[in-house]
Amino acid sequence: MAYLARNLKLIKNSSSKFLASQIFQRTVDSECSTLSIINKLTFRRLSTFHSSICSFRSFGSAAAASEDGMVDHKEFRKWSNGGGLFHNSACIDPTAVVEIGAVVHPRATLGANVHVGSGAVIGPSVTVDHSTTLGYNVALGNCYIGDSCVIHSGVCIGQDGFGFFVDELGNMAKKPQTLNVRIGNHVEIGANTCIDRGSWRDTTVGDYTKIDNLVQIAHNVVIGKSCILCGQVGIAGSATIGDYVTLGGRVAIRDHVSVISKVRLAANSCVTKDIKEPGDYGGFPAVPVQQWRRQVAAHRWNCKKT
Repeated sequence: MAYLARNLKLIKNSSSKFLASQIFQRTVDSECSTLSIINKLTFRRLSTFHSSICSFRSFGSAAAASEDGMVDHKEFRKWSNGGGLFHNSACIDPTAVVEIGAVVHPRATLGANVHVGSGAVIGPSVTVDHSTTLGYNVALGNCYIGDSCVIHSGVCIGQDGFGFFVDELGNMAKKPQTLNVRIGNHVEIGANTCIDRGSWRDTTVGDYTKIDNLVQIAHNVVIGKSCILCGQVGIAGSATIGDYVTLGGRVAIRDHVSVISKVRLAANSCVTKDIKEPGDYGGFPAVPVQQWRRQVAAHRWNCKKT
């Protein structure tokens, strides 16, 4: 602009209209060229994703990288909203917060208003729906997380399940774990809980289910909606749990067992066979709560007699 003022002063003192027009044109061209360069640098990496999973605007996308031909697709870059790292092929909504120290890997998808805490790792083939909060040091892989969930610090979701078989030589061989974990909407998962991916069906947690700290959910487990799992619950592989089930602290459920909806299990119970009737259960093995109480009373009575 200073250049423009000096030239206008020169024009005022000159009687040549041709000189004025030439100087003004050079000035406007210079200003437009500068704005063009600024706009290109500012908006070059703004693009729109349109896929079966997400459709929103994202900075630093793979589409933008392919347009300008200057970005290495193998590189990670700093996310502007929080300072974490993200891969160019990740699909991230601009409103998402990725805190410093977090990493978003290739092909991951983060919806609107997702908050990723420091130290979290969002692995490949992960989708996190809108308004979900991920705590510190969360590790996600091969999973879908619904909207409005709370995943507390140290949770691991989507790692291989504990599946092995004996081969023809008598050695322990690993059974392939190739499927995913699906977490419903409005689910809360406590700190240091682990949920394994499936081998023959997806591991599933239903909507509005609440899970306490230090819970183990093995591969192929299906949990219904609005369940409550208290601390240190362990659910073995391929178990099926219905809706509105409450598991007290340290409840154990054997593999391939089914628990019908609206069942409550007392703390330290162990389910060794299918539960087909709603109600309260307790003991090892778990039986209807009145029967369990009679067993406890009889045991105490026998102890007093001896």
